[in-house]
This record gives sequence, structure tokens and C-alpha cells, in this order.
Amino acid sequence: MRMEGKVVIITGAASGLGKASVEKFAKEGAITVACDMDEAGLEKLREEFSSLPGKVVPKKLNVTDRSAISELVKLLKDEYGHIDGLVNNAGVTRDALLQRMTEEDWDLVINVNLKGVFNMTQAVVPVMLDQGYGSIVNTSSIVGVYGNIGQSNYSASKGGVVAMSKTWAKELTRKGAKIRVNAVAPGFIKTPMTDKVPEKLIQSLEEKIPLKRMGLPEEVANLYFFLISDESTYITGQVIGIDGGLVI
Repeated sequence: MRMEGKVVIITGAASGLGKASVEKFAKEGAITVACDMDEAGLEKLREEFSSLPGKVVPKKLNVTDRSAISELVKLLKDEYGHIDGLVNNAGVTRDALLQRMTEEDWDLVINVNLKGVFNMTQAVVPVMLDQGYGSIVNTSSIVGVYGNIGQSNYSASKGGVVAMSKTWAKELTRKGAKIRVNAVAPGFIKTPMTDKVPEKLIQSLEEKIPLKRMGLPEEVANLYFFLISDESTYITGQVIGIDGGLVI
């Protein structure tokens, strides 16, 4: 119950890293606002986690819809009076080599993965500034730091998340506010997305990882929780890899 009464927004909450994070925060007593486009997934999540100590509040939300985001933030401020944490986890992929990537796929990934983080954070920050504190965690990727073949759009979006996180960590502590901003850079994590990857390719990837396995969503959720919680009050502006040692 380390987060009892705290209000935390998590985007991309219906599956994968987001779902594991909702469970983690709800187990610790948080009022967890689970945002996603997948209404059916959100409803299933609410039912699955209904017995946990915290409250799960599902909200259908598109992170590219600025007016809907503003309405959500106003609703939360009016109902609870504070927003303690934001986990910008929503993301999409549309992979292709540079020569084959369409403008549509470039724009979609940049709008969701990069501008979506900007939209959510810009809407939540005024509440955090008024209350004088808050913690923001932005999901980047090892691809955003080191690049990857066939992922110009994804790597650009995740690299931009790193740059924004460092900038906001500097901006949001001005005038005495204690708002921390950090980025998390996962490696290969076992999610519904990676379940579609052929087993031989998975085995090949695991051989390159010093820990010889893919990460689990729960392990990333634990890191999100640590960075949002008061257990990390002297950590800001960091990019923390969680990749089993892949990029050593």
C-alpha cells in the first residue's frame, strides 16, 4: 500500500507493459487511471483487477486527441484534487526499411509515440505545478538510443522521448517545483507483440542477451513503480535501461 490514495495515469494500459503496470500500482493502493483505445481490453482489465486494494479507473483515450486529454485531466483534478504520477506508455510500431516506409506509417508512429507523450505531459503538468510535485515516466526504448534496422520512425520517436524527458527534468524543477521526469528504455520484453515473432528468431535474440532471456512486463512495471514512487525522490533526468544487459 505504498501508493495508497495516489492518483496515477497510465497510457497504453490494456495490454503488455501497461496492463502489468496497472496491476502493480493497484496492488500498492493507487487510484490507477488506465487509458487505452481498447475499450474491451480496459473492461476486462477492470474486472480482472477488481479485488486489488487500489481503484482501477478505465478511460478510453487516444493520446493524439488533445481535447479528450484536457477533459480527462480536468475530470481527475475536479474529482481527486491531485495527480501524482503519469506513465506515458502508449506506443505503436509500423516497421519498414527507409526506402519502403510510407509517410502514413511515419506520421502515425511519431504522432502516437512522440507527440502523444508531449500531449499527455503538457496537459498534466499544470496540475503538478499547482501542487508543487509529481513524477513522470516516459517509455523510450533501447532502439531510441542505439537505433535498429527497419525502425526509422520508431527509433526517432523513442529518441525524441529521451530528449524531451531530459529537457522537462530541467524545466519542471524551476521555481521550487519538485516534478521529476525520467525515461525507461526497455529491451526485448515478452508481450503480445513479441508473441507473434517466430520462435527461432526469439532464441537468436535471447542468445545475444547476457541474462539469456526476454524481460517480463512485470519487471518493467516494477521499474515504473519505483520511479513514480517516493522511493526515487533524488532521481530525475535519467534514461534507465531494462534490457538484461543487451547493450553492455
